[in-house]
Amino acid sequence: MSHSQSTSRVDAVRARAEKAVFTGLLALPERIQRMLAGRPVVRDGQTLATETQLTLRLQKVSGLPPVETLPIVPQGRDALLHQSLLAGGSLPIGATRDLEAAGLPARLYTPRGLRPGTPSGLLVFLHGGGFIYGDLDSHDAPCRLLAERAGVRVLSIEYRLAPEDVFPAAHDDCVAAYRWAVEHAAELDADPARLAVGGDSAGGNLAAWVAIEAAREGLPCAFQLLVYPTVDAHHATESARLFAAGFFLTKQFMDLASDTYIPADADLDDPRLSPILAELPDGLAPAYLCTAGFDPLRDEGEAYARKLADAGVPVEMKRFPDQIHGFLNIVGVGRTSRSAVEEIAAALRRGLAGRVTGPDATASTPA
Repeated sequence: MSHSQSTSRVDAVRARAEKAVFTGLLALPERIQRMLAGRPVVRDGQTLATETQLTLRLQKVSGLPPVETLPIVPQGRDALLHQSLLAGGSLPIGATRDLEAAGLPARLYTPRGLRPGTPSGLLVFLHGGGFIYGDLDSHDAPCRLLAERAGVRVLSIEYRLAPEDVFPAAHDDCVAAYRWAVEHAAELDADPARLAVGGDSAGGNLAAWVAIEAAREGLPCAFQLLVYPTVDAHHATESARLFAAGFFLTKQFMDLASDTYIPADADLDDPRLSPILAELPDGLAPAYLCTAGFDPLRDEGEAYARKLADAGVPVEMKRFPDQIHGFLNIVGVGRTSRSAVEEIAAALRRGLAGRVTGPDATASTPA
């Protein structure tokens, strides 16, 4: 056996052991998790979910360096993918098909119960990762869950990342991919009247911009699904200060992402980077926007929901007060994060059925 083969086998064994321990701990009763996690973490009137607190503690004691301290390529990307696969698990799906959308790698998810040739709603999904991380595999698990629970097809897009390709590469790619999905709806078994765009974090930023561009261009877009989106490149909010460290997404990570994707001469007020400053067009799609209580991006996301509502856009906003940034990927272990993602899937189902509450951006937000 070669040295590389031996190393690969050791790595595989270590990965299986890590997954078993992680899964087992997050399956324990909440009272036992509380004993392991320590005293409850309360901040800004919110209590962090016990299993989330335990996960953060496990990450801290593991001794593994935070992703933002690693070189982006390839160590940081490999580390973030490993975390996503560990938390995502292996979820059922009717079928998947890899393809190209506007020349970009893409993956089409078809839920069980939908036969080929049967039209359905379609979500064009744009992954998060600070414009520097993420791919089809990092968000495979949440795309499976969204497709299955919402009963719609999901088309996940792998757009260009920095440092190889800087702003506005990702934004241009995602608009092009959405145009492609509109033009090829029949090939995707998608109902043209039930097309949606969505994403998380950086992907939420991209989705918000795609929805704006779709309205401006007159492209069909029935719904936008924005999961803890970054919508203000300045990040000058109270939540950015309160949760700058210790809750997965850190100021250091956000600074790295901005410095890597956004050129020094770019304007942070550019509405592509800061949709909260955009002039919203008529016909903008109804939205579901959710935030996490312990997330630096919380306040800017909720401010964008209020902007949409003030503009007359039907918008449903939900804060998950006990969650952290990144919970969309935690669907293969634990209970609270998956439950939150199932709520998001239910919102997608409602949205593509034309049932969006609003415009009321404050009803489901904790005081």
